[in-house]
Amino acid sequence: MNPFNIRPATIEDISQILSFIKKLAAYEKLEHEVVATCQDIEETLFGPHPTAYALMLEENKIPIGFALYFHNYSTFLCRPGIYIEDIYVEPAFRGKGYGKAVFKYLADMAEENNYGRIEWWCLDWNKPSIDFYTEKLGAEPMKDWTVFRLDQKDIKKLRLGE
Repeated sequence: MNPFNIRPATIEDISQILSFIKKLAAYEKLEHEVVATCQDIEETLFGPHPTAYALMLEENKIPIGFALYFHNYSTFLCRPGIYIEDIYVEPAFRGKGYGKAVFKYLADMAEENNYGRIEWWCLDWNKPSIDFYTEKLGAEPMKDWTVFRLDQKDIKKLRLGE
């Protein structure tokens, strides 16, 4: 029996998800950006209109990581896809193939639903992840694209015409 399991997160996993979010933020040196609460997770992942989905990664039924994804859409393909927002595996459990298992799980989902692609971002300094994506998955970094963002402050300024 394989001690590793991936399963859809349930409402009972909320506090564990928040803990993993904080650990991921610490790894990415972005702790100052985490404002998420258990209530936010409940509303956005388990409310009447979920906007994202989480997977729990377990070894011997103990949570060792999570993945968070949502659906996107390609106008050129006219198909939905999967955008992976985050994958986190506890440091002691890295290197066992669990990250690749998450990608396979989502690839199976994409195949079953005729999705057009799976996409994600990676911080440019995160060489271990970049190496994993290119060498283990065969993913290719997008060239000629720049990521843009409007945060809540910028959205408000835009709305008010400032």
